[in-house]
Amino acid sequence: MDAKLLLPFPSLPAALHPAAGRAPKSLFLGASLPLHPPPPPFPLRLRPRRAAAVVAQAAVKRRKELPFDNVIQRDKKLKLVLKLRNILVAQPDRVMSLRDLGRFRRDLGLTRKRRLIALLKRFPGVFEIVEEGVYSLRFRLTPPAERLYLDELRLKNESEGLAVTKLRKLLMMSQERRILIEKIAHLKHDLGLPPEFRDTICLRYPQYFRIVRMDRGPALELTHWDPELAVSAAELAEEENRAREAEERNLIIDRPLKFNRVRLPKGLKLTRGEARRIAQFKEMPYISPYADFSHLRSGSAEKEKHACGVVHEILSLTVEKRTLVDHLTHFREEFRFSQSLRGMIIRHPDMFYVSFKGDRDSVFLREAYKDSQLVEKNQLVLLKEKMRALVAVPRFPRRGAARIGEEGEGVNGSLQLSDEESDEEYDEDEGLSDMEDLISELSGGKSDADYQWGDGWFGENDDAPPDFGDDDTSPQEVKVALKNADGSANGVAPVPVFPDGRPRER
Repeated sequence: MDAKLLLPFPSLPAALHPAAGRAPKSLFLGASLPLHPPPPPFPLRLRPRRAAAVVAQAAVKRRKELPFDNVIQRDKKLKLVLKLRNILVAQPDRVMSLRDLGRFRRDLGLTRKRRLIALLKRFPGVFEIVEEGVYSLRFRLTPPAERLYLDELRLKNESEGLAVTKLRKLLMMSQERRILIEKIAHLKHDLGLPPEFRDTICLRYPQYFRIVRMDRGPALELTHWDPELAVSAAELAEEENRAREAEERNLIIDRPLKFNRVRLPKGLKLTRGEARRIAQFKEMPYISPYADFSHLRSGSAEKEKHACGVVHEILSLTVEKRTLVDHLTHFREEFRFSQSLRGMIIRHPDMFYVSFKGDRDSVFLREAYKDSQLVEKNQLVLLKEKMRALVAVPRFPRRGAARIGEEGEGVNGSLQLSDEESDEEYDEDEGLSDMEDLISELSGGKSDADYQWGDGWFGENDDAPPDFGDDDTSPQEVKVALKNADGSANGVAPVPVFPDGRPRER
């Protein structure tokens, strides 16, 4: 074959080779490429990059605080009792059989086979078990628990005007002044609304509300805007603080402070960088939750400032100044909350605290609590404390302890019992659900294998009359009988003997 055919490119003349006898080199393919790209036909005008919103995206490490976690921990039993009470009061005459209660096991959060008769006997201050007929067991509320339930209904009916104001303020903060009724129902207990607020409040006040039909269901729409209600709780608190500081300084003219100092809550431990970012966020101009926020860009620091104001105002409208984080996420569309609402709330520990205790996370308004107690308590909170005291009534009271019905008014008007349980310690076990963990705690820490639950939900002996004695059986001990020397049981000086008749030394 010809040697020229083996070369990838045509060979150069011999004069171009640097040395004779060397193999010719191939051409450089990039020799014809320009080293510098030609200038563009028109000058490029690049937009200057805006500084990233460091304040809005800064991460703050969450720290556990036992005072807030103990609030969730101590209400575990109360939460279960209130679920049982809501099921019971829906029945005629507020009386229900134990067999019918088994249909609500999923609503109670119980997934294992449990004997509900043993559960109801753990709360003698709230429920009492009665026998009607042969092998027919029913339960109902005790007289103190029924009085508290009726007082709660009376207070909710009397505070209907306050409930109307809360609904109006909630609608005024939304983007379109319209919220689905099923979303408002998630907050009805936290806001102190009556159970059937749609048929009562929404229809009795047509000058404020109107029910409209939407694709996802009926919604409540605001018909009248009141500028007097468009004042947030944070603005009112700021005005009160300014007036109080002016009186303390006793100045004629309220001059601004020389150094703008940010006061953090007592006990809140933050790093220097976190404190600096929180201070920068506080120095931003306040955006009212009732202002128009359609022009705010999502993800900006201004939008997060507005979202924090909305969460602060919603928590200030609640009865206990706390709610579940999931309840707030339902309003993501109406208030244009970010997808990571929980992370946004955690980034501002000076205003809120997120507790991971329980099945779902809870958010607290920090300024409304002192340790684990509310600073201001209304009548509904006082009734709940009385109900918590009834839940804490022991099954077997100690000697000299207060019994059911023996109530004492404390400083806050709440029910005080001598055997009331204190706040439980922080539990690190998060394996089981709250209700299953509570049932295990009430059963003395025993497992299901230690009990004879039976084949069904109630077992085989649920229709039998309950045994109100103690469930624990102690081992049989050897008893010493007292007999006379002649074997008779009557006499003046008995002689101790063993059961087999052998005399025992004194």
